[in-house]
Amino acid sequence: MSSVPGKRAPWSAPLADFVAKAIDPVLARQGFGQADIVLHWEEIAGARLAQWSEPLRLMWPARAPKRDPAKPVEPATLVVQVTGAFALEAQHLAPLILERINARLGWRCVGRLQLKQAPMRARRPPAERRKPHPDALARASELSAGVGIEALRDALTRLGGAVLSAPEAERRRRP
Repeated sequence: MSSVPGKRAPWSAPLADFVAKAIDPVLARQGFGQADIVLHWEEIAGARLAQWSEPLRLMWPARAPKRDPAKPVEPATLVVQVTGAFALEAQHLAPLILERINARLGWRCVGRLQLKQAPMRARRPPAERRKPHPDALARASELSAGVGIEALRDALTRLGGAVLSAPEAERRRRP
């Protein structure tokens, strides 16, 4: 149990580590080698375009039976579903999107975007985080005082502060 800042206990890991490992096999069937493009689509495409588009699959060129190892690997084509009204914007942003994808992956993985126009439901923007009420934070801190691991105690205090600050009707809706 490490109390050194920046060090995690050996049994703890961020939830994001598990999510990527869980969805990687599903994405592999769509041609994605890893989940980065799908998980970070909003950062890659921008919030406005990402609300009306989503990456569907990564299409790799057919392998030659005897590929020359001196030649670079042919880049893939990313198929992106876009609502009709945003297809023109996506087409104009294609060079920037390709640059951002390849920068995130660290190599020239994607060479072309193929846009597929289809209706989509708009994604809701992420909810704003509310600051917990100071009284709620004090009460949560009091309740978690007996926890011996500092990082866990801090996390429980933040969670408790958020729960105790939530409006009563909102707390009743949650299971």
